[in-house]
Amino acid sequence: MKKILNYLFEHKTFTREGAKEILTGIGKGQYNESELAAFMTVFLMRTITIDELLGFREALLEMCVPVDLNGHDVLDIVGTGGDQKNTFNISTLSCFIVAGAGGKVAKHGNYGVSSVSGASNVMELVGYKFKNNQDALKKELEEAGICFLHAPLFHPALKNVAPVRRQLGVRTFFNMLGPLVNPAFAKSQLIGVYSLEMARIYNYLFQQTDKRFVIVHSLDGYDEISLTGDTKVISNLGEHNWTPEALGKRKVTPQDIYGGATTEEAARIFTKVLKGEGTWAQNSVVLANSAMGLHCLGTYKDYDSCFQAAVESLESGKAYKSFQKLISLQ
Repeated sequence: MKKILNYLFEHKTFTREGAKEILTGIGKGQYNESELAAFMTVFLMRTITIDELLGFREALLEMCVPVDLNGHDVLDIVGTGGDQKNTFNISTLSCFIVAGAGGKVAKHGNYGVSSVSGASNVMELVGYKFKNNQDALKKELEEAGICFLHAPLFHPALKNVAPVRRQLGVRTFFNMLGPLVNPAFAKSQLIGVYSLEMARIYNYLFQQTDKRFVIVHSLDGYDEISLTGDTKVISNLGEHNWTPEALGKRKVTPQDIYGGATTEEAARIFTKVLKGEGTWAQNSVVLANSAMGLHCLGTYKDYDSCFQAAVESLESGKAYKSFQKLISLQ
């Protein structure tokens, strides 16, 4: 690692193959925690290159436990995290609304590192049991419309970096990797990113694939559609700026979408919104993200139709029934 760090300290970048080799070494436990912390810190001080990101991604996917979901065309809704905004679990809630509207969702998630409550924190608290049993996950997908893929069970290589990420408590390049390594190889992805620069990198990467994708970045810094300001939306079809009114019928304030100070508080907000008891603002934000997820799947002809389907899923209780069914299968 000393050689790698000295190379980085000279402001050099890695080739795709070099990056892949380094992350493979990390996965095999070749470096200690101090070395890993130093390596991750470098990427906080400079932008990761596309070749480095591709190399890291290839290494993780080669070492992952893949999931075959029986040919289902699944959607993943995921944010990079690291925006330091501490919102409630918007993307995870959106997954249930999409499932309630008839979509199939394989949600890839992990514990929060730079936020109070990540997707895995809230799913664990509400009674979901993490698993990588393919048959059980297929059953969940077919009966509830959704299954949850807890990243550490599918990416054993990451166990070596988890303690370091927790101790650092800040965004690292692993935040960028998360949305790129869904072990179910989702064909459709709605990805929220924390910066326009990251949006451009993801756009370049996804343009090289056959995925249907939508990348969203709220221009005031959120890694999701926040409705606190305009949102940059980039997809296979191009890019546009959308106003809060166009996406969610209204503008909200940062206080409206605060996620709470504890994981327990985050779980209470999660359950309340899913039951249809959320505030106007909470519902609007979740519905906007859900609608964009349905739009990514291509289920409906336009965004407004997707929004109406999301409203119906939440207000009719279908989203909550999907959640209840998933938890009953544990």
